[in-house]
Amino acid sequence: MGSAQLQGELWGRHAATWAAGMERRMAPLFEAALGALAPLAGKRLLDAGCGAGLVVELATRAGADATGIDASAGLLYFASSRTPEATFAVGDIESLEQPDARFDIVTAFNAIQYATDPAHAVKELARVCKPGGEVAIGIWGDPERCETEALFARLRSLAPPPPGTPAPLACSDKGVVEDLLTKAGLTIQGGDEVDIVLDLENHEQAWRDHTAAGPLQRVIEVAGEDAVRTVLHDVLEADRKPDGRLRQVNVMRYVLATKPRP
Repeated sequence: MGSAQLQGELWGRHAATWAAGMERRMAPLFEAALGALAPLAGKRLLDAGCGAGLVVELATRAGADATGIDASAGLLYFASSRTPEATFAVGDIESLEQPDARFDIVTAFNAIQYATDPAHAVKELARVCKPGGEVAIGIWGDPERCETEALFARLRSLAPPPPGTPAPLACSDKGVVEDLLTKAGLTIQGGDEVDIVLDLENHEQAWRDHTAAGPLQRVIEVAGEDAVRTVLHDVLEADRKPDGRLRQVNVMRYVLATKPRP
């Protein structure tokens, strides 16, 4: 099974839970990046690795002619039900079926790090972008400023990721995304950081929301549900805030680039 097929199957198991939980909590990142790309009205936008389709929904509301592609048929089924006027297709971010220079705006949030070859994935994003168009990539920020990295680290020790399941913060080191965009022939235009707070009511909600993510599904397969529950419980208790909340504060960021005209 290839990387896209593997990722698609893992991420599609709990599409509605992912949409209502973790994807919703990433909305500040999506809104900030789309705001920086505005105006969207009348523009063709592709969201590669669109997940449950929140970016496509937000872009469509802003007047874009939006398309979403994802490796997960389960996530796309949910995405198409929430924004039926948009276009969705199963696809691989490393081998986009869209023609050259098709879109005014191309976005990829929490996606390129799951590609087998992130550099090739970014080149694909650049290829389908029109000259003069814009590419935006959103990723987790500095691992040292992401409290959820403690969970990722414990899970890696519990079950080291096999090929095809890269780490969520794999492209988060300073300058990595900028270098990928530049090598794809794009010109960096800026970007920003956004705080992402995972505020959870209790351990059961934490279990539902966190385990909707593909990487945790894979660790459960390898190490078992009980072991993952123990790790998640211990990490969240260590991060319990003075007000008693199970809350993890993280930083995500987006980088904007343009495709030069001939």
